[in-house]
Amino acid sequence: MDMAAKIELGSQTVQELLGKGKGEQVPEKYIHKVGAPNASSAQLMDIPVIDLGLLLTTSSITAQQLEKLRSALTTWGCFQVINHGMTPEFLDEVREMTKQFFALPVEEKQKYLRQVNDIQGYGNDMVFSEQQTLDWSDRLYLSVYPEEHRKLKFWPQNPKSFSETLDQYTKKLQVVTKTVLEAMARSLNLDVNCFRDLYGEQGKMDARFNFYPPCSRPDVVLGVKPHADGTIITLLLQDKQVEGLQFLKDDQWFRAPIVPEALLINVGDQAETLSNGIFKSPVHRVVTNPDKERISLAAFCIPESDKDIEPFESLVNESTPRLYKKVKNYVGIYFEYYQQGRRPIEAAKI
Repeated sequence: MDMAAKIELGSQTVQELLGKGKGEQVPEKYIHKVGAPNASSAQLMDIPVIDLGLLLTTSSITAQQLEKLRSALTTWGCFQVINHGMTPEFLDEVREMTKQFFALPVEEKQKYLRQVNDIQGYGNDMVFSEQQTLDWSDRLYLSVYPEEHRKLKFWPQNPKSFSETLDQYTKKLQVVTKTVLEAMARSLNLDVNCFRDLYGEQGKMDARFNFYPPCSRPDVVLGVKPHADGTIITLLLQDKQVEGLQFLKDDQWFRAPIVPEALLINVGDQAETLSNGIFKSPVHRVVTNPDKERISLAAFCIPESDKDIEPFESLVNESTPRLYKKVKNYVGIYFEYYQQGRRPIEAAKI
C-alpha cells in the first residue's frame, strides 16, 4: 500500500482544484477514456414510491405494497419511500447542513481531512493505483452507528448543529432500515426477522456526504463511476433541485427522478446474495452538471463483518439452485474492486 499512500498524499479535492483556477482544463486523471457518460439521452426511470406507513399495517393494502416492493427490487433494485417519519423541513435541514459544510473555507474543512488508508473523514476516494480514474466529487465519510465506531474528530463543529442533526437523522434512519428489512423478508414470504437478524444489532451504518462541483466537461467526467453497493441496503437523500443519479437497466442508463420528501432506497450486493439473486443490486453512477453544484447524503447499512452472508436456505431448491458462495466481511474486498471498475459480487458467484 506504500505506492497508494504516496499517491494519496498528493491528491487534492475537486474544490481545491477549482479554487486554483484549474477547473477549465479538466486534469487527465478524471477523464474516462472508455466511452463518454452520454447523460443527456438517459430517460427518466419509472420506479415506485412506497408509503412506509402502509408496510407496517396488516391488511390488503400491505399485500399490495409488498408486491410493489418486491416488483421494484427484482426489476430496478430500488424504490422511493415516503411517510418515513421525517418531515420535509427536517430533510431540508440535513441538506442545508451538507451544503454549509462544503461551502466552508478550505482550511476549515481540512481540519477533518481523512488520513491515508482510513475511509473516515473529509477528502476524496482512496487511490489504489496510478491508472485509476478519479470521481469528480468531494465527500465527508463518517461511521454513525454503532456509536462506538464514531470518530468524533471528523465530525464538523461548523455548522454548529451538525452533530446533533446527524445523530437525529441516524436514529430515524435506523427505524426506517428495520421496517424496510422486515418488509423485504415478508415480500419473499420469509421469516420477518431474517434480513434484520443478519444486519444485526451491531450492524454498521456509515454516512457519506457528497458534493459534486460543476464540471466544464460533463461528457467525459463522472461524479461517481458505475458501481453497485456492497451494502444490505443504502438510503439516499437526493439533492432537491439538481439531478445526477442514474441507474443501469438492460444495458441502458436511466435518470433517477427527484421526489423531495422521499428517500431513495436501493438494495446492495449483500441483499442480492441473501435473496439468491431475486433482488437485484443495481449498478448506478452520478453524472456531472456543467453549471450547477449538487449534494447528496448516502447512508450505507452493512452487516456485522463476522456474519456469514449466503442465500437463505428456503430460497434454494431444484428449480432455483444456489447462485452464490458464502462470504464474510464483504466490504473488506469491496473498495479495491470498486476502484478497478469491477463488481465484487462476481467473485461471490458460484
